[in-house]
Amino acid sequence: MAQVHASLPSSSLFIFPPSNEPQTLPPPPAGSTLSAPPISLPASWYNDALDVRVPITIAVVYAVTVSALNAYNRSRGNQPWAISKTRGFFWFVVAHNVFLAVYSGWTFVGMFNALQRSLVSPTGPTGLAGTVDSLCKLHGTSGLGNAIAYNTTLSGWISESPSSILLSDAGTPFATDLGRLWNEGLAFYGWFFYLSKFYEVLDTAIILAKGKRSSTLQTYHHAGAMMCMWAGIRFMSPPIWMFVFVNSGIHALMYTYYTLTAFAVPIPTSLKRSLTTMQIIQFLVGASYAALHSFVSYTIPVEVPVRIVPAASSTVSAVAASATAAGIGSLVKKFLFRAAGEEGLAGNVEATYSADQAAHQKPFHHGITGAQEFRTEYQTIPCIDTSGQTFAIWFNVLYLAPLTVLFMRFFVRSYLRRTSKTAGKGVVGTKHEAIEQAGKDAYKGIERRVDRTTEMNGKANGKVNGKH
Repeated sequence: MAQVHASLPSSSLFIFPPSNEPQTLPPPPAGSTLSAPPISLPASWYNDALDVRVPITIAVVYAVTVSALNAYNRSRGNQPWAISKTRGFFWFVVAHNVFLAVYSGWTFVGMFNALQRSLVSPTGPTGLAGTVDSLCKLHGTSGLGNAIAYNTTLSGWISESPSSILLSDAGTPFATDLGRLWNEGLAFYGWFFYLSKFYEVLDTAIILAKGKRSSTLQTYHHAGAMMCMWAGIRFMSPPIWMFVFVNSGIHALMYTYYTLTAFAVPIPTSLKRSLTTMQIIQFLVGASYAALHSFVSYTIPVEVPVRIVPAASSTVSAVAASATAAGIGSLVKKFLFRAAGEEGLAGNVEATYSADQAAHQKPFHHGITGAQEFRTEYQTIPCIDTSGQTFAIWFNVLYLAPLTVLFMRFFVRSYLRRTSKTAGKGVVGTKHEAIEQAGKDAYKGIERRVDRTTEMNGKANGKVNGKH
């Protein structure tokens, strides 16, 4: 029976720099499947944007520019720039916030639909192992044991069920495979979400234009987010879906809030508190969820080829002989085998089975598929397959660690100490306000002082209405 296990990761997965294999697979072309993305992304564009030099260059330029403009603002006594007092600037800020709110909502809905199509319920016939499999393995078709994973030993993609799953002639998963997160939406929405991290630096530009200082933490937040999203999408790391899905949902609400504050619309404290709570949950749960992937393995049923039945049908023999003599390609051979009713042989034209992956297998039953005899065994496999996936996971965790430290320090200073100082003074809601401001500082890194954080989240993002 399929089970989920806690296990230690292989040391071979922890190498730096990580292996460049495999190359990132672009999303399905538009119209190729019922759940294909609305537009096609050329493979060259897709992979060129994921060149590591792109996020590194933009992050460095961003950090240097912010440092220089902070010094410039300080030399001017932190006076607002003239442009920040114009109506054009106000409408730019509004358009910026509306765009990010709408875009984030679009991404959230897209990822929600992708999860609906690919996430397996733990109450289903495959149990928790089926759920874990649907979250750990991003390629192939749906179903426990139907995934396609990259084997670093063989330097190629392999099918976990060689009797039924095919690879393309290029030796990669088909772009039209359905039922797994990558093709169902993560490849498409995740790539755009990665690019959106470059656009979000305009948040910092707005703050600087108001003559305010952009904190080191905010610079770290934006530059780090670029690199983390790059790593997750470039190496097709399983937990990156959570950051795309949850963060886009929170951003949709957050930028809607910024838009409303730009028009001086009063926001109930309870709503702001709820937004901050979601930010904190994302921050803490996201890192824990990502790290967990390195310590999970599970069992899957595998159809292991045993031997060719001697009494193979004459039809199949004739098909194979004629195909070989004519030099027909493997894809045509598959079709010929299928036409002869031998799906098992067709499925194994390009299937690869690695003997070193058969460790800890237990026999279950025997069966005959066409002319090929198979034995179903339960094989234990890790959730994470490559050093690139491991690198993306722990890069994200280590990026979030300083934010965790900051959050705890700010929580103590702004929540415990501030509450104790105001005890007995009739201050209402101090405890909740401290939590709200601590969460905002940990997530956005805008200001450390409680009495200025609200201003940075609202006014610095466009609260210039009423002055014109």
